[in-house]
Amino acid sequence: MNVFGLYNYWIVIFLMMTGFYVVISSGNLVKKIVGLSLFQASVFILYISLGKITGGTVPILREGITLYSNPLPHVLILTAIVVGVSTTALGLALVVRIKEAYDTVEEDEIHQQDESL
Repeated sequence: MNVFGLYNYWIVIFLMMTGFYVVISSGNLVKKIVGLSLFQASVFILYISLGKITGGTVPILREGITLYSNPLPHVLILTAIVVGVSTTALGLALVVRIKEAYDTVEEDEIHQQDESL
């Protein structure tokens, strides 16, 4: 099998490592949420890729078709997308409240303000 034929897995690895890097390298809370969203998108692509079978068709019973793709990963990812959007919105709402309370979204500045109290 050709390595470039598995391009969707390369995209998953790139998105996952980019999201992980943003989360661990940035002190900005908004950037951390964006990194988590990138990481989450890579997991979505991974599960959708695993659900597809080469030569498989949609799971509708018809004469002469014996190989079907599994629809369960796709259905679960739809649910995960809804949960991901809502948790991202909650995280951004928390960042807004932190910005109002500390007047910054930088992690080290928030820690400094907490230690000075």
